[in-house]
Amino acid sequence: MIGIWHSIVTLGQQKSKYIFVIEENDGYSLTVSAEPMPLPIEITELSVEDKRLKAAGCSMFMPGETISIDLTFGESVFAGTLKLPYAGEITLNGASGRGPSLSEDLIEEVAPYRKSNVQGRSDDDIKGEVEQLLERMSLVDKIGQMSQCLASAFSFGGDVDSEPPEKLVADGKVGSILGAFDIRRVFELQKIAVEQSPLRIPLLFNADVIHGHQTIFPVPLAWSCSWDMEEIKRACAIAAKEAAASGITYNHAPMVDITRDARWGRVVEGAGEDPYLGSEIAKAQVEGFQGGSLFDPETIIACLKHFIAYGAAEAGRDYNTVDISEGTLRNVYLPPFRAGLEAGAGSVMNAFNIYQGVPVAGNSYLLRNLLRDELGFEGMLISDYGAIDEIAIHGAAKDGKEAAKLALDATMDIEMVTRQFYDHLPSLIEEGAVQEAQLDAAVRRILTYKFKIGLMDDPFRYVRPEKEIEFHFSAEHLEASRELARKSIVLLKNDGVLPIKQDRKIAVIGPFASSKDLLGPWQFSRYGNETVTLANGLRDKGVELLLAEGCKVTEEIAGGFKKAIEQAKQADVVILALGENSDMSGEAASRMDIGLPEVQLRLAEMVVGLGKPTVLVLTGSRPLVLDWFDKHVDAIVETWFLGSQAGHAIADVLLGDYNPSGKLTMSFPYKVGQAPVYYNHFMTGRPVTEENRTQKFISKYLDGPNEPLYPFGYGLSYTTFTYSEIRLDKVHLSGSDAINLTLSITNTGTVPGEEIVQLYIQDLYGSSVRPVKELKGFRKVRLNAEESKEVRFTITEADLKYYLADGSYKAEPGEFKVYVGPNSRDVQESKFELVK
Repeated sequence: MIGIWHSIVTLGQQKSKYIFVIEENDGYSLTVSAEPMPLPIEITELSVEDKRLKAAGCSMFMPGETISIDLTFGESVFAGTLKLPYAGEITLNGASGRGPSLSEDLIEEVAPYRKSNVQGRSDDDIKGEVEQLLERMSLVDKIGQMSQCLASAFSFGGDVDSEPPEKLVADGKVGSILGAFDIRRVFELQKIAVEQSPLRIPLLFNADVIHGHQTIFPVPLAWSCSWDMEEIKRACAIAAKEAAASGITYNHAPMVDITRDARWGRVVEGAGEDPYLGSEIAKAQVEGFQGGSLFDPETIIACLKHFIAYGAAEAGRDYNTVDISEGTLRNVYLPPFRAGLEAGAGSVMNAFNIYQGVPVAGNSYLLRNLLRDELGFEGMLISDYGAIDEIAIHGAAKDGKEAAKLALDATMDIEMVTRQFYDHLPSLIEEGAVQEAQLDAAVRRILTYKFKIGLMDDPFRYVRPEKEIEFHFSAEHLEASRELARKSIVLLKNDGVLPIKQDRKIAVIGPFASSKDLLGPWQFSRYGNETVTLANGLRDKGVELLLAEGCKVTEEIAGGFKKAIEQAKQADVVILALGENSDMSGEAASRMDIGLPEVQLRLAEMVVGLGKPTVLVLTGSRPLVLDWFDKHVDAIVETWFLGSQAGHAIADVLLGDYNPSGKLTMSFPYKVGQAPVYYNHFMTGRPVTEENRTQKFISKYLDGPNEPLYPFGYGLSYTTFTYSEIRLDKVHLSGSDAINLTLSITNTGTVPGEEIVQLYIQDLYGSSVRPVKELKGFRKVRLNAEESKEVRFTITEADLKYYLADGSYKAEPGEFKVYVGPNSRDVQESKFELVK
């Protein structure tokens, strides 16, 4: 019975496939998934007797409802029942293996609708076609293009009172669809649009492809720690390739919010606390998703979100108030959006927060003046889920009608799922409160992108079931996921216990020892039950393992602690596999306490008390408070949520087959009371120094340090690197001149390794206070043992520019410090002067 099993069931006209993966780790384990609609089931009860398996569980899609499973296995077949709340008891007859793809049935069906030799159009040609189509459109047609609906009853937010999607599409009342998880659903709705809607305009299909479509990559905060733009770009290109094959054309990613407060659940979706690195990663993601041309059917439209300053939510509480200065807005939160726009992002999504008291969804200063006029954005602006409704809830509009006017005046093009545009724009136009020309501008942008991606000439070009079968979860894509996962791992501490010798007896203790909850939030893969666990990864390398779950993520298991201690006592080395589950981060998953759950701390204390060499392997998606572990365990490996190949990547690092090179992109606090803590803060008027630490009237805590436990840019290796002194070829910079900075890096250890050399600059004085350090460059250097290489940076006036209090963007003459080192804390420095 151990292995992968499948059963295909037909209910009415709908075919579904259920996949059961049975393993034997610390006892039997079962994971279940479904196609076409993902149905992640958490198994809460499991019993196996002879060849019969019985289980019960629940799904996040059906909270409070019980799912029951009863299966009897033969050598290569099985039979039984699956009881679902919405479908009753389903009879299953299945066989071993993953089984055929449900997409196979669609290949012949869609073939007559496909076109060949369709060519991309020029911008002038598109412009002419759009204007001709606009002239034929009624007011209802235009508002329909600006409206969106869900593909099914599944909701990403609050329920929306709406007609069925089939009717909305046929009546031309929507121009895009959100959440079509199934390629057949895309085909069905697109057919209705091009055969029944008044003007036969094809639909855009939107989805949140955040860190992979079916092959899942590390969560974005994790992959940012690779500092590897090419690998991040490749991950996004693969995600686009898989999603586009399933009919997805418009992505709700990347999230490029700067994130400084680890309590905020959505830090998992971003690139951390630094605007420079965040800008480089924003560019890489847009280029990955959109490729060289949006006409390429293996690309999807990228959407920069959330414009702007969503990451500054007070107290790290999602959807909370944001109240920041214009300088912080422009110097901290704007750069990644600017970089994404310069890379050609086709869409932008508004943030949920307010700015200067006005919700962003209806904020004309931010969306029209800054985004459109100043930054030159000509693409599609889409509201986040419910954001137009929330303008009134915030108290910035009397009702939905006024909210719709504010959003349109701010140049909002598409309302995601809710219906304020549809309900109120006709009367607003009739009253003269808004002009039909405003709708024309929005529809013009939407239609332009429908032409750009080839939909208007070939509506079914993205419905490619044969490519879905070829691309999804392919060996090539899985290898790419594994490579980026290895590069994303950050070694936070190592007292010599790592790498572990393969002949050592290893105990893996904790809720993530055999857990497949390694994909993280915001993913909808049908292959989640084939995620490589930590135990899988180590066993595949021939390691002798002792396993014990010990406890669940947040609760005890009967006898769990006792069994964990028994297993740990027999081991030479203990791996504590602890962390957060995927529900503890992401949207609407903010935490007041960012330590590990109390039950895991108790398990850790018991295991550490045995005196064995102990390694903490940490799963999660935010910086956690780790001061106790830093003092009591021998090594700490931050693995985040690494995706489909997580277990292989972690095993590669633990056993020394891969030398870790990741560097943190968010600071880890000593205590939650430091949050938000970040390296690029301002100097106060009473800063802490080595000389005044014992004095009272300075900016410090009474009960702990100001600095984080692990700073931005920090990460260890299995080798060591030494830096020569910084060499500047001049100390005065002027005009179009440049300063060349050089230094030598030497691998002083015994194994090859990769170092990320980081350059920081501090503007010592000026008309506005500047941060104590700002990242301005980095180099990834791979060195063999005892090898040295010269590293060069070029500093120009452009690196010194910022937005001043008067709104100008320039560099001011004066003195600057330049710092180079392996992280933002451990640096050497030199000085230069900008002269005019």
